[in-house]
Amino acid sequence: MGTRPMPVPGAGELLIHVSASGVNRPDVLQRTGNYPVPPGASDIPGLEVAGVIEQGDAQALALAGLKLGDRVCALVAGGGYAEHCVAPIGQCLPVPKGLSDIEAASLPETFFTVWSNVFDRARLQKGETLLIQGGSSGIGVTAIQIAKAMGAQVIVTAGSDEKCAACLALGADHAINYKTQDFEAEVKRLTVGNGVNVILDMVAGNYVAKEIECLSEDGRLVIIAVQGGAKAEFNAGVLMRRRLAVTGSTLRPRPIAFKAAIAQACLKNVWPAIESGRIKPVIHSTFAAKDAAKAHALMESNQHIGKIVLTWDRA
Repeated sequence: MGTRPMPVPGAGELLIHVSASGVNRPDVLQRTGNYPVPPGASDIPGLEVAGVIEQGDAQALALAGLKLGDRVCALVAGGGYAEHCVAPIGQCLPVPKGLSDIEAASLPETFFTVWSNVFDRARLQKGETLLIQGGSSGIGVTAIQIAKAMGAQVIVTAGSDEKCAACLALGADHAINYKTQDFEAEVKRLTVGNGVNVILDMVAGNYVAKEIECLSEDGRLVIIAVQGGAKAEFNAGVLMRRRLAVTGSTLRPRPIAFKAAIAQACLKNVWPAIESGRIKPVIHSTFAAKDAAKAHALMESNQHIGKIVLTWDRA
């Protein structure tokens, strides 16, 4: 633990007195020197927080439907592992009714990422089938629930029978243990050879060639991490014949306006499902902020199901 100067909100920003901070794999990558901090962002790790608005321009807050003292959760470009954090107003959302700050801190990074990639980029539609690689991760448990709430079928992969069972309990239609089953063969069997419409991939590497084979005609593969390697070879002939699309994105360096648009889409399409209980935060573990190293060790072990959250004295 250490002390830094109090962050000061600028135009279009607010200051949050933080109760809880989400832990995400990009935090681990940043700590190990594999994820450069975007220009202008805090070098303190942490991409999502929840707490109370302590400072901010009253007029700008009012335009966003917020005021001093409101409980909010926010997506930030850095600085989340701290008792005070500055956030762009457009990237802040009210804590959904009925949720604790710990639960709210688990939302922004994964929910923004899933909405942007699965629904904006890959255009998943009601009645289509989504394959999620890593269904028990923070991203995975979020994608399962949102996709089911939107009327899609969901197939997931996970690394143990326990994790597969957890994904099924969250609403996944099918779960494949990738350590004991060939996910390509299983996807083809489960879809009677038709393939899936959309794949959300956090592995890349040698998964890409198999995923191309798993896609239906006009299928879309969206890559959001490269845990299995940044390079891939695949059959371009299949891509052409089936009219497939391969895309990818990162969220952290995108402009504030882009993230604010995702925030509003989540507020409109996802927040009501959270408040009704159809979508629930999945918290695997909480750690006191001073034990952030233990939280990172758990993240790196891949033993968790759902989110890991740091808590401050106010949580």
